[in-house]
Amino acid sequence: MAVLPFRPIPFFANKNQAFWRLQMAGWGGVLLLRTMSGLANAKELTFLVTILISTLTGLSLTLILSVIYRALINRRPIVTWGVTVLVLGIAVAAYAFIDAWVSGLYNGESGFDVGRIIGLFYLDATLLLAWSALYYMINFFLQIEEQNDQLIQLENQATSAQLAMLRYQLNPHFLFNTLNSISTLVLLKQTEPANAMLSRLSSFLRYTLVNEPTGRVTVAQEVETLKLYLEIERMRFEERLRTSFQIDPATEKALLPSLLLQPLVENAIKYAVSPQESGAEITIATQLVGQNLRITVSDTGPGLQSASASNRLSGVTFDGGEQVSTGVGLANIRDRLAQAYGEAHRFETMEPADGGFTVLIEIPFERRVTQPAIEAGKVPALAG
Repeated sequence: MAVLPFRPIPFFANKNQAFWRLQMAGWGGVLLLRTMSGLANAKELTFLVTILISTLTGLSLTLILSVIYRALINRRPIVTWGVTVLVLGIAVAAYAFIDAWVSGLYNGESGFDVGRIIGLFYLDATLLLAWSALYYMINFFLQIEEQNDQLIQLENQATSAQLAMLRYQLNPHFLFNTLNSISTLVLLKQTEPANAMLSRLSSFLRYTLVNEPTGRVTVAQEVETLKLYLEIERMRFEERLRTSFQIDPATEKALLPSLLLQPLVENAIKYAVSPQESGAEITIATQLVGQNLRITVSDTGPGLQSASASNRLSGVTFDGGEQVSTGVGLANIRDRLAQAYGEAHRFETMEPADGGFTVLIEIPFERRVTQPAIEAGKVPALAG
């Protein structure tokens, strides 16, 4: 199942800018509230000077606290909270002392009124404590979001690496047999068919290596690639390899993982065409079933009747009692579908009543939307 990347909250995209916006909004609100309170109590306008000084003092102290808190936030909890309590207490005491001093000057008093200091202490403690709580809450939240972002990126990288590994597991028997056939043609001085076979092999390998392992192609593109692959194999098997494509035109633009069907056709050639002197016919069909794309790859081979053919389900063969890998196999397809679609897919193997072997795949129908529509913002990049 595709995972959407984490998108940071736009307001905090620039942390420094967000900090200053919150500072200005918060302390601006404090200034406004205290001004309104003073005016409601019929204070003279000169009282605004003391409120402005108090607000600037609080702003300055929180700037100092932000530097200290930034250094503490990733320390051990006992260090973080212990030092925070100590520093916050000092900051509140300094704030209350300055507020009391300014208030005394405004009232024309000499010395310090302990009662005024204690009263201002509670007010200033409330402000700085609320500011400190918000600072830690916001920064812890941003750290958690960043960690989630990193986790999602790591998961996406792991999924991409696994899909790449699965996609690049080309059957070595196919390459070996093709190169061996080319070598035989060269020895027989049949240069024209050898050159044609080599050219087709080059085109096929170029396609497999250039395309993104996690990319998707249309049904029409996948069919063209299959035909290129089958042309190579037909030069080996000649009339023993017969193919039929039953592609519903409505499915030609449907998307599927690239090279999803090639291992299925290769499997059919190995277990249906190769063992029989008369060969077999391989049929590739696509159709729409509700909101799903249904794909079937079937052959007229012996099905699972023979011992060697029955191993196509497990993806192994046995040579003198020794287990030998067959390359890609059906397990590869299951894994790729699980990685790409999660539970939203169907993969079944069956033996029809009239013989042979069939693989059925159903995946959500998706098609690539034209670029102008994407740029206009009318539709997402993929549409069902």
